[in-house]
Amino acid sequence: MSSELRLALAQANFCVGDIAGNRDIIIDLALRARDAGADVVVMPELAITGYPPEDLLFRPGLHARVKAALDLIAARVTGIHLVLGYPEPDGERLYNSCMVLHDGQVLANYRKQHLPNYAVFDEKRYFAPGDCAVVVEIKGVRMGLSICEDIWTPATAAQARAAGAEFICNINASPYHLRKAPERLAAVRAAVAAGGIPVAYVNTVGGQDELVFDGGSFALNADGSLAAQAPAFVEDLLPLRVERGAHGVELHGSHPEAESSEEEAEVYDALVLGIRDYITKNRFQGCVLGLSGGIDSALTLALAVDALGAERVMAVSMPSRYTADMSIDDAREQAINMGCEFHVVPIEQPVGAFAEVLAPILSGRDSGVAAENIQARARGVILMAVSNASGRMVLTTGNKSEMAVGYATLYGDMAGGFAPLKDIPKLLVYRLCNWRNAQSAVIPARVIERPPSAELRPDQKDSDSLPPYEVLDPILERYIELDQTPHQIAAQGFDLATVKRVAAMVDRNEYKRRQAAPGVRISRRAFGRDRRFPITSRYNEQDEP
Repeated sequence: MSSELRLALAQANFCVGDIAGNRDIIIDLALRARDAGADVVVMPELAITGYPPEDLLFRPGLHARVKAALDLIAARVTGIHLVLGYPEPDGERLYNSCMVLHDGQVLANYRKQHLPNYAVFDEKRYFAPGDCAVVVEIKGVRMGLSICEDIWTPATAAQARAAGAEFICNINASPYHLRKAPERLAAVRAAVAAGGIPVAYVNTVGGQDELVFDGGSFALNADGSLAAQAPAFVEDLLPLRVERGAHGVELHGSHPEAESSEEEAEVYDALVLGIRDYITKNRFQGCVLGLSGGIDSALTLALAVDALGAERVMAVSMPSRYTADMSIDDAREQAINMGCEFHVVPIEQPVGAFAEVLAPILSGRDSGVAAENIQARARGVILMAVSNASGRMVLTTGNKSEMAVGYATLYGDMAGGFAPLKDIPKLLVYRLCNWRNAQSAVIPARVIERPPSAELRPDQKDSDSLPPYEVLDPILERYIELDQTPHQIAAQGFDLATVKRVAAMVDRNEYKRRQAAPGVRISRRAFGRDRRFPITSRYNEQDEP
């Protein structure tokens, strides 16, 4: 090793399928890193396509564009080594690979060995596994290559060490869920212990449909100590020095160890990033949402404004005869506090028109629920009309507790393009509102303090239809995220009849959730990609002995 080796870990935000845009980001970051004195710049997993590309990988045209982009990168990026993740076709097989490129030449190529096929991952659908370690020498230092899941299997670190690696460069597209950062640190520390060499871990950042990638790139030395740490939820070019000391290669970074953050701050940042990227990457002008004066829409508005800026957000109050004056007042106050466009559009007239045309059909029938849902659907029509006219996406405001038990109206309050709170239980909604107000008081206190209500009939409260959220949310967590049976849940101190009732509500509302907008994933088991249950099913755990 003639002198120290300087790396730059590119914690970048790519867009799936935007091959030309991702190419330009890669070139820009590589040249910036070179000009800052780096010898090696490291991009995340599948940087050229964005992650996850899903069935785009089946499109022949994608691979032609990837090849053209790689050729241009090779021509433009000079004077620095580039570690770049890309899909590598080889005959009938496709690999999740990374190359080391220098002055137009490919010095090394590594194929991911361990393909995740659980939770939100289905890489075995697309890729074949690699089977060997790859080590490349740069300025006298032998660097082993590794991709994402490989580092969660400590044997691959030992394999790299046996092949001569002095440290490992691991590239990732590792999505966020609550408390994911300490899990990653523990996994990489296990790999460090198995291999006995340092690891530089680079992660992508940004929102992609339901997934949020939180970055948080870092480096660990051979003793498991943290050498460098990038911030979470923002782009960063993390500098890293590789030096040979008395006990082998050591990594040194310019960022101190990140302070542990509150869970509320972590989740809030994830939601903001998810909203911003979903709206922006899908080329919407902004967003519009129904601001009811309730806590869910209040949190959604705060998130939207923090994500997009007040000028790109419109809030609409749509009162009915059952809407309390305080609901309109609180909605207006929050919109003023946050500086966004606000409108009041009463729904009495369209609801009356629906009642009139439906009267011959509904006469003599119990129309209570139908009448309530007409109100919600009238609001959905109004918001979608605003969306069509303004180019703004409708944000739905329902939370995970409501979506779990079907406490939502198809084509009504479920109408929209994105559901920021889809994976946020009701109790966490309260915590997030209180956390946001602690930063600056934008949500009226009365919104947080009032008993929650859909306001679709006189004196309605959520507790009329649902168990208290203090009971409901823990049951839902155990049933949905932990896959516990009703009897297992009841054994933990919950009323068995209540648990069975909640489980039955969850099961019979799968058809609603299948039609719901995507939303940010913050838990280990979100509705959608994570939890895939049949709509038509007679499986029933309620009568379990």
